[in-house]
Amino acid sequence: MIYIDDVFADEVLDSRGNPTIRVTIGLNNGLSCNAIVPSGASTGKREALELRDDDKARFLGKGVLKACENVNTTIAEALIGVSPFNQNELDKIMAELDGTENYSKLGANAILGTSMALAKASAEALEIPLYRYIGGINANILPVPMLNIINGGSHADNTVDFQEYMIMPLGFSSFREALRASSEVYWNLKNILKSQGHITSIGDEGGFAPNLKNNEEPIEVILKAIKQAGYKEGEQIAIALDVASSEFVNGEGKYVLAAENKSLSGEELIEYYENLCAKYPIVSIEDGLSEDDWEGWAKLTKKLGDKIQLVGDDLFVTNEKILREGIGKNIANAVLVKPNQIGSVSQTMQTVRLAGRHKYKCIMSHRSGESEDSFIADFAVGLNTGEIKTGSTARSERIAKYNRLLEIENELDCPEYLGWNLFK
Repeated sequence: MIYIDDVFADEVLDSRGNPTIRVTIGLNNGLSCNAIVPSGASTGKREALELRDDDKARFLGKGVLKACENVNTTIAEALIGVSPFNQNELDKIMAELDGTENYSKLGANAILGTSMALAKASAEALEIPLYRYIGGINANILPVPMLNIINGGSHADNTVDFQEYMIMPLGFSSFREALRASSEVYWNLKNILKSQGHITSIGDEGGFAPNLKNNEEPIEVILKAIKQAGYKEGEQIAIALDVASSEFVNGEGKYVLAAENKSLSGEELIEYYENLCAKYPIVSIEDGLSEDDWEGWAKLTKKLGDKIQLVGDDLFVTNEKILREGIGKNIANAVLVKPNQIGSVSQTMQTVRLAGRHKYKCIMSHRSGESEDSFIADFAVGLNTGEIKTGSTARSERIAKYNRLLEIENELDCPEYLGWNLFK
């Protein structure tokens, strides 16, 4: 019988140089697997709690020694000697040990790190890939990437209000070709920005962060890069936006677009999006309105929900209960999937299953503070999310996910790449 022989957590660094937790699960057969938990910069108010030490003498208060201790004591005592193969049961045990709705006692980072490491160790023990352990024989879809190639908002210190300008390589027959095309667009974009006198240093997720005159200019310069790379805008490569509007809504419920010196109501911002979508090949808008503006979201969905993908991130925070409420109120038509927003592998899977039953699309997502851990690449294939958001074709912590997806594509007998079928 295979059982958990050791559970250990230590403090490591994420891609922003902030501390995060790494959990290692050891089995009695000698196998050992670890998982590293990511961390976000732009976070929803209802996300599960990421436990930090608040000790200003260490890492400016951001240390995670308390979370590590919770793994090494409370969680380890409950899991050692138990079979690793029942993911739902083990995640439930940890949730009961915490006893709070948002994991404020043990920390969502402690529980998620353990949950991810358990899944990895189980797959390793069965000598099957992680995506196969998660999804069985049904795991065969390579996700369309949403590549963040221009940063703004809280992800960059520049004049652009919207947080992410992304490309989606939809018009290709394989993930490998889609990734190649995206890389070529990225480097053409760098050359264009450079020729225009912009600094081409990159942000947290590998995108460029130029000071551009308004929120439309990034779209225009990306379309120029697509054309210069030899691809057809809209037909082969489309545009996606993460507006992250909760970051620029003020206390009066107005959306302040500083780059354009505008203060808009929710209805005016919806009209703004309508004009953008009529003008440019935009297929997806994430967090178009504030996480608290549910009335506005209903109007946005009515206006654009049958035309483009409307993604809830801060809105849903990968929470099954909140998503269920959104479905009932016809809010959005897609959900961003971030395991650390909800706290365990099992809970993430429950949210994805709920979305699928109601024809809401799912986008597996990284965080701005990432690591070399490629868990979400396998998770996206295992759950057949069809889309993944994990940064540009730069920075090794982002490339780790893309390179893992290339490996998976090679391993699968009949891999599918959805492309335009996503929006049919």
